[in-house]
Order: sequence, then structure tokens, then C-alpha cells
Amino acid sequence: MSTTRQELLAHFDGLLQPERFKDYGPNGLQVEGRGEIRRIVSGVTASRALIEAAIEAQADAIFVHHGLFWRGMDGRITGWLKERIRLLLAHDINLFAYHLPLDAHPQWGNNAQLGVQLGLEGQATFGEQNLGWMAAAEFADAAALGRHVEQALGRTPVCVGGERPMRRIAWCTGGAQGFFEAAIAAGADAFITGEISEPQAHLARETGVAFLAAGHHATERYGAPALAGQVALELGLEHRFIEIDNPA
Repeated sequence: MSTTRQELLAHFDGLLQPERFKDYGPNGLQVEGRGEIRRIVSGVTASRALIEAAIEAQADAIFVHHGLFWRGMDGRITGWLKERIRLLLAHDINLFAYHLPLDAHPQWGNNAQLGVQLGLEGQATFGEQNLGWMAAAEFADAAALGRHVEQALGRTPVCVGGERPMRRIAWCTGGAQGFFEAAIAAGADAFITGEISEPQAHLARETGVAFLAAGHHATERYGAPALAGQVALELGLEHRFIEIDNPA
């Protein structure tokens, strides 16, 4: 089966509602390719490696969380950006990218799907644009939670603070270390995200709330295949998730 580019865009927009978000770049169709879609490749980031893998897979469209264009970018199409766009245009592949809307979707988004991976049944309750999630849990301390995260994601998290029992776990995928204070104010015993910056280590030690940095890529590799897979199922399209490993 196949669908049109516009119908596919309408399905993505209908699920993700990008108009609801103030974001760091454009959501939706970022590079226009062929009009008929049969095969979608999903991935985390529109890197050259993913684009080349999608070409090999004979994809008509790529669906990612991290697209090509961001607020404040230099507008010139040169170097690495030119090469990524050249490959997409040369092979007539559509690029769809959704940033905060994909983080936020209550079922197929990054935060919802990270909760599934961690076995946490939570909901969005705090933070900028209500992106932070919270769930009840039962872990003896941050070390026990860290072992659980490592087992679930296949990566050892950076863990700071948290000697007390972990009863309320907050999380927000990717580079959401700036949400830590909001998680503390919301009553979390621990906060899980992708990255840690210098201030969060001090806050964790001073407040007793654990901070776990489990990797930007590692925490955001679940939403894109979940949502693209759901849309492909609805439209009768082929879908394949391609993992491009990233240590960050």
C-alpha cells in the first residue's frame, strides 16, 4: 500500500499537534521528497549516517526527533548541512522532524515510551510546557534506581545524590537538565534525563533528590519508532527503525 506525502504529514500533525508548542525549530516536513510514500524509516537524528542507511533501505520518507533546522542557526547551506540535504534531494526522500511534540505525546512520545521501558506508569505533571513526567515507584535508594535504569537502557547512568527511598520518580528525556529544580519543587525523589550540567550535581547533593543522566540518545530512541510505527500501521505502510549509535 501507499499514501501521499500530504496524507502522511496530516497523520503526523494530527497525532502530534505541533501548533500547541513553542519549539526550537520547525516541526513537520523539513525537506520535500517524492509525493508517493510506501516505506518509512525512523531514527533519532537526521544525521548523514541515518540518511545513507535510509537510502540503502529504499525509504520514501524519514521520521526523526532531531531534524536539520534549529532556531538561531546560520542560514547558509554549506558543509555537513549541504551534504545531508544533497543526499535527501538526490534520492527524493521526504524528511519529517518533530521535536517537543514528539517528547510530549501521551502514548507514543519519548517521555511516554521511556516510562514504558522503565516500567513506570506516569503522566506529564511539571516543567516548561508541561513536558516533565512523574510516577510512583518503589526503589530502596538512587543506587537501586540506577541499576534498574542501566538494565532497561543498556547504559550506566551518571547518578548523583539520593540516599533516601525513591517513591516519586520524575523524568524528561534528552537535554532536560534544566527541569531539575521543577522536579524538586514537584516533590520528586529522583529525576532522570539524558544529560547533566555542572549545577545539577550540587543541587542533588544539597536537596537529597537524586539526579540520573542516562544519555541524550539513550533516553530518546523510543518515541520515533513508536509513533512512526503507529502511523505506518494506520496507513498500511512499511516501517523500519534504524539505530545509529551515539555515546552522548
